[in-house]
Amino acid sequence: MTKPAKRILSGVQPTGNLHLGNYLGALRNWVRLQQEYECFYCLVDLHAITVQQDPAALRTSTRDGAAALLAMGVDPKTSVLFVQSNVAAHAELGWIFNCVARLGWLNRMTQFKEKAGKNKEQATVGLYVYPTLMAADILIYRATHVPVGDDQRQHLELTRDIAQSFNSQYGVEYFPLPEALILGEATRVMSLRDGTMKMSKSDASDYTRINVSDSSDLIAQKIRKARTDAEPLPGDPKGLETRAEAKNLVGIFAALADRTPADVLRDYDGAQFSKFKEDLAELTIAKLGPINDELRRLNADPGYVDGILRDGAERARAVADPIVREVQEIVGFLRP
Repeated sequence: MTKPAKRILSGVQPTGNLHLGNYLGALRNWVRLQQEYECFYCLVDLHAITVQQDPAALRTSTRDGAAALLAMGVDPKTSVLFVQSNVAAHAELGWIFNCVARLGWLNRMTQFKEKAGKNKEQATVGLYVYPTLMAADILIYRATHVPVGDDQRQHLELTRDIAQSFNSQYGVEYFPLPEALILGEATRVMSLRDGTMKMSKSDASDYTRINVSDSSDLIAQKIRKARTDAEPLPGDPKGLETRAEAKNLVGIFAALADRTPADVLRDYDGAQFSKFKEDLAELTIAKLGPINDELRRLNADPGYVDGILRDGAERARAVADPIVREVQEIVGFLRP
C-alpha cells in the first residue's frame, strides 16, 4: 500500500457541548490543517467507555460533538469525519499493539495515574491500555503527523515506540514513526472563575466556561462576570505573571484576535477591565456567533449529521481495513 505523504489523525472525546477551551486549544487548528494535510478526525467513543457512560447520553453527545466539529469548519468533503467504533480496525489493531507494548511503558504513562487517582485498583483495564488504542488510532491510517498538546506528547512517544517495536519484532518497515505537529504556542484556556484551573465541562458552574452553544447574550454575561482584580491592565505580559485571571482573559483575547498577548497589552495599557471585557465580549461573539448559528441548524437536522458520519466511516474503513489485513498477514494470522 502506498504510504501517504502528509496525513493527520486526531480525535476528540464525544462529550458534546464543546467550549472555548476546546476550540482555541485544538479544534480551530483542525480546520486550518485541512488546507495542507489529508485529515482523519474521529469522535473517540471507544476511549470514552474506559469510564462508565450512560449509553443514551453517549449516543447523543457523539452526534452533538460531530455537529460542533462541522459547525466549527471541519469540511466532510475535504476531511474524513467519523466515529471511532464504526471502524473495527481500531480495536483489532489495538489488541495487536497490546501484545507489542511493554508493561513498563504503560506504567510510565502519567495520564493513567492522574485519571485513576487513588482508586487505581478500581480503574478499568481499558483505561490502563488507553495509550495502545491511541497508538492504533494513529497507525491504522499510517498517519505521518499528529497535532499534540503538552499532555499528549508522552502518548505520541509511546506510539512511536510501539511502531518501532512492531517493525523490529517482525523485520519490516511497515509503520511510520509519526511526528508531533506543534502549532505554535498552545492556547491554554483557563476557568473564568479561577485562573489556575483549566476551563472544563465537568465544572459544576456553567459560568466557568463559554460553551460553543452559548447565545450572544450569555457569552457577554459570562465575560462581564469573569473574575478579575482591581488593578488596571499592564502594558507588558510580565505584569500579569501573578494575576492568573487577568492573564487568562488577555490570552483569550489574543488567541481570538490572532495576536500576541504583548500586542493586546500595548493597546490596553492602563485600561480598566470594564472596557477590556466589553471589547472581549464583542470579539468572542463575532468569532463564535457564526459557529453557534450553524450548530443550531445542524442540531435541527440530525439525519444530515448521521449521514456525514456514515460516509466518513466508509471512507475511513476503505483506508484502515486493508492496513489491518496487511498487519494480520505480517503477524502470521491464518487468512482463509
